[in-house]
Amino acid sequence: MKYRHLGKAGIQVSELSFGSWVTFHTQAGIESTVEMMSAAYDAGVNFFDNAETYAAGKSEEVMGAALKKLGWRRGSYLISTKLFWGLQEGPNEQNTLNRKYLLEAIDGSLRRLDTDYVDLLFCHRADPTTPIEETVWAMHNIVERGKALYWGTSEWEAEDIVEAIDIAERHHLHKPVVEQPVYNLLQRHRFEADYRAVYEDHRIGSTTWSPLASGLLTGKYNNGIPDDSRGALEGYGWLREQLTDESRLAKVAALAPVAAEMGATLAQFSIAWCLQNPHVSTVMTGASRVSQVHENMKALDFVDKFTPEIMREIDRVFSSP
Repeated sequence: MKYRHLGKAGIQVSELSFGSWVTFHTQAGIESTVEMMSAAYDAGVNFFDNAETYAAGKSEEVMGAALKKLGWRRGSYLISTKLFWGLQEGPNEQNTLNRKYLLEAIDGSLRRLDTDYVDLLFCHRADPTTPIEETVWAMHNIVERGKALYWGTSEWEAEDIVEAIDIAERHHLHKPVVEQPVYNLLQRHRFEADYRAVYEDHRIGSTTWSPLASGLLTGKYNNGIPDDSRGALEGYGWLREQLTDESRLAKVAALAPVAAEMGATLAQFSIAWCLQNPHVSTVMTGASRVSQVHENMKALDFVDKFTPEIMREIDRVFSSP
């Protein structure tokens, strides 16, 4: 495992990290979570991602219980959580980044994670109804109080990230150091084009998510939706539409021989491709069983095998209608 700085911040993250979206509590209990996190940690992973809204707070509880069982030295790993959607229905408790919500919500996350602080705290989405200045001040205060060490954004527009940075610099506040965007072979253009100035001019780090497009880039959906996959979960109808899109499936099928020629599985190939981008600090992987963790970690073996010819073939496959 290699480690990369989170943009220009001093902290370093493993090139591959491990996230809990969909799986923790929903597909994995405490014991299987312990097994998967242990496998990732043994492979060199030092960053574990979560969010308040995942499984309505249960994902944080599962991770907290798993970390207690694992008993790792706290300085040896990083954990994150994200705030925005909230767990209650009050007007100041959902879909917001107002000061009241943020200062109260972080306490709830810390209780569920059973930790004194998180290493990274993300604003899970932008809030157009709250002034960015109010959000920046609240995040600064959370960092100053030692409840988070760094803060960042997730799926924000580039111009809003720059505004947050400018406000923080103007008032000498802790500024966002990382953005968490979706990035994979099927969803690449926003990261590569829209965010370019953010990464190049401001040296923001990135913890990219969904490298396998929710499993589509593994090839397991080429012949339908398996009963034991996330695409079959109740409440994920919106995801099933993406996983059965014929044009996307055709691209995945065309990619398969390119991956096979390299000697990689589709999953390993797709994860390794994400690391080609120098603006990627870490690629967040996910799994519902430990065998998937082991397979994903092997993606590191293929990072240096992307020749110009392979990159051109990838562009040809994914530029087609």
